[in-house]
Amino acid sequence: MATPLDPRTGLPVVAMVGGGQLARMTHQAAVALGQSLRVLSAGPDESAALVAADVHLGDHRDLDALRDVAEGAAVVTFDHEHVPIEHLRALESAGVPVAPGSGALVHAQDKLVLRRALAAAGEPQPAWAEVDTLTGIADFAGATGWPIVLKTPRGGYDGRGVFVVPDVDEATALLERHGTLLAEERVVMVRELAVQVARSPFGQVAVWPVVETVQRGGVCHEVLAPAPGLDEHCATAAQELAIRIADRLGVVGLLAVELFETADGVLVNELAMRPHNSGHWTIEGARTSQFEQHLRAVLDYPLGATTMTAPVVVMANVLGGAAAQEGWNGPCLDERVHHFMAHWPDVKLHWYGKGQRPGRKLGHVTALGSDLPEVRARATAAARYLAEGVVDPAFAFADEHRVADEH
Repeated sequence: MATPLDPRTGLPVVAMVGGGQLARMTHQAAVALGQSLRVLSAGPDESAALVAADVHLGDHRDLDALRDVAEGAAVVTFDHEHVPIEHLRALESAGVPVAPGSGALVHAQDKLVLRRALAAAGEPQPAWAEVDTLTGIADFAGATGWPIVLKTPRGGYDGRGVFVVPDVDEATALLERHGTLLAEERVVMVRELAVQVARSPFGQVAVWPVVETVQRGGVCHEVLAPAPGLDEHCATAAQELAIRIADRLGVVGLLAVELFETADGVLVNELAMRPHNSGHWTIEGARTSQFEQHLRAVLDYPLGATTMTAPVVVMANVLGGAAAQEGWNGPCLDERVHHFMAHWPDVKLHWYGKGQRPGRKLGHVTALGSDLPEVRARATAAARYLAEGVVDPAFAFADEHRVADEH
């Protein structure tokens, strides 16, 4: 069957379920490619709905809304994994191309399904067990040692649904609240890594360098590309692991594989089958961004080069801080953006257009260079200023001299 084309552009329409910042940045990539991105947004004030022209308002749990946004589109894809699998199967049964398909996406939705698949494939992962009784939890902890990690199989992200449990008493409350849980050993790790791979229906793959993700409280604060000091053999093995998983699960589009680096190698933590926070650095830091690559992949276009544009790239998330609190009397957002541009003219800002509240991901900044400590300092200082309205005077002075030297 021929791919449906937008009569206005002669190019295909991609329908993305979800109106968050991932859809917003995918829309920006689509503009450059001349493509149309249609967005299913829960409301008119979501990040992507504020900038995209073709917005359908509806709930991702509503099959009729999904059918509506899919009408006339070449493919349906996602900026989150929360669409009910039975709805995706209904779309697929009706002949709607869905990328990634339901058979792949369920591994990003259900952590138990993922653990079973990795075990069947013999891929490295933490020790784990499905538990629904206190006896099961106690037996698992007896084998791995306390504390253990208990996770809700579905729905968790950014640290939600993940609990480090020191004893049976705390496990009791979680079991009563959630029922069946995934129990995992608490891994002694060096750091957290991530690797992204894109895969097309044709089977072409493209992988970016392995990155380090700096997590605090279960939330990503920084991404360092490439992962500093990572052994070349370990980096290659991590990339090959991501490609094997993408192939085995039949992923179409972006796959982010979150990893624990240990003294003995890497272990798979979780998967995301969409553009991912660990890949935001690619907008300025790679020849092809994750957002453009995702569009290429789901449309079965040839994939783009993933080489880095600088030796070092650091992305820092702007999380709602003091400036997002009620009663803030410091510089307003427009003033902070103005001063950000003056202090850091070579750091790139991506603001998501979201309502501000403490802890919320409001945007990110990206800095490029050749010296990791210097690049990281620029990125984190810029992000802190946007969130807190605070400039490190020593860093700002050094930065002004650097800019003056460049001119």
